[in-house]
This record gives sequence, structure tokens and C-alpha cells, in this order.
Amino acid sequence: MKVVEELRYLVLAIQREGNRLLATELRPLGITPSQAEVLRVLRDHGPLTLNALGGLLVCETGNSPSRLVDRLVAQGLVKRGIDTVDRRYLTLSLTAQGRALHRRIITAENRLHRTMNDLVAGHALDETISTLRTLAGAFPAGAALARRRDPELATQEN
Repeated sequence: MKVVEELRYLVLAIQREGNRLLATELRPLGITPSQAEVLRVLRDHGPLTLNALGGLLVCETGNSPSRLVDRLVAQGLVKRGIDTVDRRYLTLSLTAQGRALHRRIITAENRLHRTMNDLVAGHALDETISTLRTLAGAFPAGAALARRRDPELATQEN
């Protein structure tokens, strides 16, 4: 097996297991990992237009996560409003129910992060993170994550 092939499969294995563990944590809350990501992004960066939200999501590439948002609106977790800068655009923000659920999502994510932290304790991660950022940065999902890390990039891109 080539080194880059193993890297690809290792990333896939970690992603799948991490998503499975997170889905298990979120199931009692009645949401999926993708829905949780939308709520996190809106809480951390909102209010946002649909295109701006799409530009910050890793779970969906592209700038129009409308089906995902529609489900969250139907659940009463996200509300649509008129953009204060340009009334032609709708903005998305969390409802009170969405903000309350966001706090529970953080708790679920923290449990997953503690598990992961225990698994990598004692290992140097800086070089690994740097390598993964380089690789991910070549793709839309990695670029979305970079925009979330650096708010200045988010305003330039959207």
C-alpha cells in the first residue's frame, strides 16, 4: 500500500468512526452531525446568508445547504430573517430553541473530544495537523474549515 493511499484510508477511517461516535452522542438530541454543524456555525458566525453558511460548512460542499436548513427551520431551531445590510437577502440565525440545543451539542462534542484527546495523549500533533491542513486546504471542505478558523478569510470569501 502506498503511503498516500494509507493516509487517505486512515483519514476516512477516523472520519467515519468520529462521525459514528458523534451521531451516537447527538441521537438523543434528535439531530444529525450535519445539522449540529449548521447550528454550531450559525452560533459561532451568524447571522449568515445561506451562501455564507454554505461557505463555512464541512459537511456539505457548495454554497447552498438549503435542504439542511429547511429541516432545521421546520424543527424550530433556525429562523430566517431579512438581512440588515441588504434587504434582498435572507439571513439565518438560531432561535431560542436552537441556542438551547447548541449548548447540548457542545456538551456532546466535548465528550467526543475528550475520547479523542485520550487516544492521542502523549503524541505530538502539530506536524500532523499541519500536514492535514495542507492536504485539506486543496479541497472545498478544507477551505471551509480554514474560513471558520480565520474570520477574516470568511468575510473575504463571502
